[in-house]
Amino acid sequence: MEIKKVNKKHKRLKIIGLVGLVLVLIGLISPLPLYAETPGEADNLKSYIKVDGKKPKVDGQYMITAVYLSRVNGLGAIIAALNPTTTLMTSREANGGSSESDSQAINKIYMDSAVNEAKAVAYKAAKVPYQRTFNGIYVMSIQENSTFKKKLHVGDTVTAVDNKQFSSAKGFQKYIRSHKVGTSMTITYKQNNKSKTATGKSVALAGTKKLPGIGIALTDSVDVTSPRKITANMGGISGPSGGLMFALEMYDSLSSENLANGRKIAGTGTIDKDGRVGEIGGIDKKVIVAHEAGAKIFFAPYIKPTKQNLKYESDGKTNYQEAVKTAKKYAPNMKIVPVKTFSDAVTYLRNS
Repeated sequence: MEIKKVNKKHKRLKIIGLVGLVLVLIGLISPLPLYAETPGEADNLKSYIKVDGKKPKVDGQYMITAVYLSRVNGLGAIIAALNPTTTLMTSREANGGSSESDSQAINKIYMDSAVNEAKAVAYKAAKVPYQRTFNGIYVMSIQENSTFKKKLHVGDTVTAVDNKQFSSAKGFQKYIRSHKVGTSMTITYKQNNKSKTATGKSVALAGTKKLPGIGIALTDSVDVTSPRKITANMGGISGPSGGLMFALEMYDSLSSENLANGRKIAGTGTIDKDGRVGEIGGIDKKVIVAHEAGAKIFFAPYIKPTKQNLKYESDGKTNYQEAVKTAKKYAPNMKIVPVKTFSDAVTYLRNS
């Protein structure tokens, strides 16, 4: 009887062990709500941009740098945690609180905006006539309490409110805010290239009690055109961070200058219509891929590090500080150049 009890106990332990092993294996291969941000690639912008219908005639390379963002399983999370050049992120951190599909739509909007604002900057610097057309406001996110939530989708473009059109996002905001919260309004918008209308009531914007809005986060939808046509087919690359490098590639192609002068030039940063350069994410990974691609110059967005703005910086460092730190370890022969504006980058290239 004692032997039988021991055998039964061993069988139970084996079963428990097998079940535990299966659960561990499932945990290792099942997708988690985690993402790994890793160094991506540095690509010559000649492969993506055309000026006057042709590849840009640039003596050298302007390189767009990118990171890879991928969802991981348990095993992938362990590998990522052990890799010093990889950052593990929660779904909220990776997608900004949006769904994965909405995040993709938002980054597509950011890319379109970056290309158009870069065109405006390049045309202006090269003294080429151009026209900047305001189309409406892109829907970037929708509040839970918005009365338009069931109609609007991220990526739609609102073109009119109460049949009134405006020349900027500020025009829309000023009109809506001239009415009390709860006012009935009809919006006209484009969804999948189809014009639609919807009626609802204004609501208090997130974080406020009385500021009226239709309950969306927004950004300008613009087109920039010129007799000297510029096109950009970026494939699977998205996001706003290529703005500065787009503008440099476009300007060098439009002007009579030989700005690149045979050099491999990488960098990152958003750009607005006035040429101001803004900070981005993942700059440490971008420095690494730029070095691996042979770049000797890397433009990094610069803001003055103060106690106030460092509170909001990733790891407590500005883009420029993070880029310098990364270069010391992974790219010691690459020059990290701080820039606040497009003109800063142009001036550096002219004088170096």
